[in-house]
Amino acid sequence: MLEKTYDPKAIEPKIARQWDEAEAFRAGAGAQPGAESFAVVIPPPNVTGSLHMGHALNNTLQDILVRFERMRGRNVLWQPGMDHAGIATQMVVERRLMEQQIHRRDLTRDEFIEKVWEWKAESGDRIFNQLKRLGASCDWSRERFTMDEGLSKAVLEVFVTLYKQGLIYKDKRLVNWDPALLTAISDLEVEQREIDGNLWHFRYPVEGETYDPENPKSFITVATTRPETMLGDTAVAVHPDDERYRHLVGRNVVLPIVGRKIPVVADDYSDPEKGTGAVKITPAHDFNDFEVGRRHKLPAINVMTVEGRIDILDNEDFLAGADANPQRRDVWEQLHGMDRFEARKLVVKVMEEGGFLAGIEPHRHMVPHGDRGGVPIEPFLTDQWYVNAAELAKPAIASVRQGRTNFVPKTWEKTYFDWMENIQPWCISRQLWWGHQIPAWYGPDGRVFVEKTEQEALDAAVEYYLALDGPWKAWVEEKLETFRPGEILTRDEDVLDTWFSSALWPFSTLGWPDRTPELDTYYQTDVLVTGFDIIFFWVARMMMMGLHFMHEEPFHTVYVHALVRDKNGQKMSKSKGNVIDPLELIDEYGADALRFTLAVMAAQGRDVKLDPARVAGYRNFGTKLWNATRFAEMNGVERNDDLWLSDAKLTVNRWILTELTRASREITEGITGYRFNDAAAAAYRFVWNLFCDWYVELLKPVFGGKDEAAKQESRAVAAFVLDEIYKLLHPMMPFMTEELWAHTAPRGRTRDTLLCHAAWPHPDFEDREAAAEINWLVDLVSGIRSVRSEMNVPPAAIAPLVVIDADADTEQRLSRHEDAIRRLGRIGEISRQASAPRASAQIVVGEATFCLPLGALIDLKAEAGRLRKDLARTTEEIARLFKKLSNERYVANAPEAVVAADREKLAEYEAAQARLQAALTRIEAAAV
Repeated sequence: MLEKTYDPKAIEPKIARQWDEAEAFRAGAGAQPGAESFAVVIPPPNVTGSLHMGHALNNTLQDILVRFERMRGRNVLWQPGMDHAGIATQMVVERRLMEQQIHRRDLTRDEFIEKVWEWKAESGDRIFNQLKRLGASCDWSRERFTMDEGLSKAVLEVFVTLYKQGLIYKDKRLVNWDPALLTAISDLEVEQREIDGNLWHFRYPVEGETYDPENPKSFITVATTRPETMLGDTAVAVHPDDERYRHLVGRNVVLPIVGRKIPVVADDYSDPEKGTGAVKITPAHDFNDFEVGRRHKLPAINVMTVEGRIDILDNEDFLAGADANPQRRDVWEQLHGMDRFEARKLVVKVMEEGGFLAGIEPHRHMVPHGDRGGVPIEPFLTDQWYVNAAELAKPAIASVRQGRTNFVPKTWEKTYFDWMENIQPWCISRQLWWGHQIPAWYGPDGRVFVEKTEQEALDAAVEYYLALDGPWKAWVEEKLETFRPGEILTRDEDVLDTWFSSALWPFSTLGWPDRTPELDTYYQTDVLVTGFDIIFFWVARMMMMGLHFMHEEPFHTVYVHALVRDKNGQKMSKSKGNVIDPLELIDEYGADALRFTLAVMAAQGRDVKLDPARVAGYRNFGTKLWNATRFAEMNGVERNDDLWLSDAKLTVNRWILTELTRASREITEGITGYRFNDAAAAAYRFVWNLFCDWYVELLKPVFGGKDEAAKQESRAVAAFVLDEIYKLLHPMMPFMTEELWAHTAPRGRTRDTLLCHAAWPHPDFEDREAAAEINWLVDLVSGIRSVRSEMNVPPAAIAPLVVIDADADTEQRLSRHEDAIRRLGRIGEISRQASAPRASAQIVVGEATFCLPLGALIDLKAEAGRLRKDLARTTEEIARLFKKLSNERYVANAPEAVVAADREKLAEYEAAQARLQAALTRIEAAAV
């Protein structure tokens, strides 16, 4: 006998063990012979990570697709793996070492990397174990890691190939530099923080004019939020059409503190409507200025060290063109070595003392910070390795334009195109120790040799130098006689951006560059499920690399899900204290409840507003199914393969089989169309509303009656429908359904297969007449119950029912279902009249009108008064919210989530107003 209650804490680990022991999720498990493949690669979580709500949503949706296709008999692979997460992992291990008073630099590089591998062995599997708790049905035997031997081989192959094709190169460009971590970081690792700062207005004297702060013709005014960067200014830009400055274009201004003469250039970057219309240009410390500098061939002068300190005294670029009079030299000596923010104060002080400070205004603005280092990032001019992303992007753009890869929702294609068509060179080097070390070696003259191994690089270097005439040839010949590794070549210390190895994920995890059976079978993969925030950083780069090396898109569909927010629509963050831990929800409600909640709320293009109360509600949905199964078991429900479903005679059985066909179709269409919320809603309606609420209730008299043939038929149909329910719900609620499937095996037998390998339902039973008849009964009883609820009729009160204008079909239905109407609607006498009795509420179902005389059941006057009061309160709330949302200033300045919540409340109040008005209208009509 099935336990009285479902205990997820006991059942989920048991089911997980069964799946593991059966190797249920191995690639191809349960597939039909010769089946078409279906492959999904998991977005690899960071090895440092733990399960958060975004992971829970992303992996639930992937698992729904994977379990669904596995049950459809396809050759399924869900490829798991983890990302080595360069910066994040290095920080974790460095902190761990610091607890032991060990600094990274106290170790050799190899020693430090060994410490990282030790940490991974201890802690690296945490997130996989958490994903297993969620029910993720990956082929865990194929787990990959972006630093494992096979993927490292793929990284070397790609880097060397792209370099030799001229698509990887080294260049001096601006990068996001983290002065705390001393490395370049990607845009994804930069977070914008709103800061209360200042806008400083500086006067730059015009060359050849006598500077006078009172004479605007003698200077040009610029504004900056970073005064310290003015030390690296190499121009002032004005708009070509700005009449105010046209006479200055081509002339020079003199940079205060430095004495450098810098040109005034005409460039569209300057906005005449913003500030003074003149902009200081610092190519080495601002991304926009860097592009202006390239257009006008301006020098780029880096005035900072990697630690964010001022570097000018020994800086040849700075000193070139600077006027080092004693007064300026004294200021330079004070600034040199000073932290950038301390230098900011000194620069402002000196500018003010010299009469060059025109004003200071408070300025609230966004400042980019490193998400790991926590300090403001510095646009920094440095030598780095780059990929020619613009060239690789061309076929990736065409793939989406021509429909070979599709985004769902399609609106995300615009985001993809906007980025890809304006793509910049991709900086792929990082100044870290943990990661794929760049396979580049430098010769004694600085020449670079890029090969897969040091020996190959050495062979190439020797061949190159021995072919030369001159000192380097002799030097190499001498070294070769007493050769020791590292004497001729020095390896580049940098590692690759984590996203470089991730970009190869769809094919490197399948064995590339070797031509493996898995690669032949599962590439191209089918669908990528991902968040919108990594369309640029991961999706686009996988497209570029897949097309370049596999000559085929890595996937035909990209499904982009939204964010999971709190119940008020606020983004979850530790600082707000509104983070919801998925593991806590699993502990309290079970994995199935969380998964179903996420599925039913995963509407395309709409953020998930997660309220733990919703999870509790969908736990109750599971309880409903559990109890329905217990009811069936107590009434002898059991599969009977000797009964042909098409031979079912009872209308109620033919109705539920018809509705099963319709629900199966809806759920299948929902999943294949990536409308997970529609699939979950269809399952919910069928299981709770139709099967549990109506079918079970309509079967009770059958099971309590004496017609053995009807009982036998109903038991067989109920058993069949329950089996199909378990299958339909399995992708969304795998644990409970697998348990119920095993428990409800025919007496004395076990199931032939695990539910996760059972065939997906495709019933084709259709009896429209039976469906129409029972749905008429459902509509009538639902209408009676709705009126009773709206009118506050006491639940125990037995109400009369008056029928008006019933045709022959309605009379026959009334005759056949009179007992059900009385029992389920709490109805007493059923009579026929030509017109509606006084003080009655009317329900129209089909061609007939059904009246509930209410005068004897409730106080119509008192009930009308209650409804008017509720209606007045609701109308007041609508007016208040409407006024609030009509205020343009409020809508523009209030947090987006707050405005959205108010709009949602307004919609709820308007719906309540409509219900109350309808109920009041009924009461007033009944009172006549």
